[in-house]
Amino acid sequence: MTYPAIRRPKKTRAATPAPPASVPEPAADALPAPPQPPEEKPADAMSLREHLLELRTRLIRCIISLFVVFVGLFSCAPYIRGIMETVLKAALPPGGTIAFNDITEPFMVDMHLAFFLSFFAASPYIFYQIWSFIAPGLYASERKYVVPLALCSALCFIAGGAFCYIVVIPFTYKFFIGYGSGAATPLITLANMYRFSLRLILAFGIMFEMPLFSFFLAKLRIVTAARLRSWRKYAILTNFIIAALITPPDVLSQLLLAGPLLLLYEISILVAAVAGPKQPKPDKSSPAA
Repeated sequence: MTYPAIRRPKKTRAATPAPPASVPEPAADALPAPPQPPEEKPADAMSLREHLLELRTRLIRCIISLFVVFVGLFSCAPYIRGIMETVLKAALPPGGTIAFNDITEPFMVDMHLAFFLSFFAASPYIFYQIWSFIAPGLYASERKYVVPLALCSALCFIAGGAFCYIVVIPFTYKFFIGYGSGAATPLITLANMYRFSLRLILAFGIMFEMPLFSFFLAKLRIVTAARLRSWRKYAILTNFIIAALITPPDVLSQLLLAGPLLLLYEISILVAAVAGPKQPKPDKSSPAA
């Protein structure tokens, strides 16, 4: 008796999973750029007409402030003139006097004196208007310096005038009056005295703004402390030329102005070193090459 053959089921091999397809690496150009810090932008741009209107507004405010201060100082001008005359009288020899040649000379001198002193008294507000006009063209981080710069401008201007009145003018009077008093009796007019004095005071007030100009130019990265040091020899020559142009035509006044100018130039170098961009320090942790 024969038995039918038993068929066994065929074993099927499990399909081996295909290797995952390699994902192509993104190209270097396709990588997202790292986030950049927001670029600092200046204030909204103004048209030429808007700039002119802004300039007109600032000028009108400066003129009004000068007029208000002038009205207040004109009533005190005779008293202020008396204080200034004491400096000259202290340098006059016995018999010397202060006179005037024109009947309107004392009145005109008081007007000029009150108008001139109005610039010093109103200088904080005037410098604030100047810096406020410049502020729209500055960055947001730079506009915070407007008020401190206005105050520093006024203080430097007043300090220059005070230095001239306290130190320079008495020495200048004594030198020149003593130089010529042996030959003749000095007879000095009011107009001559104030023309000489006010010109010197204004020159020193402007020149004492040099460190402030250095700060502003260093912030704008126009000048650096190293560049100012390299210009020192040219600055010395320029200071003596400026002193010769804006002071009365005598050597002593030029030296008295050029000396403080040289000192202010050295202070300007220090200010530029502090206010200018800092040089990056080398990384000490990196291995030496």
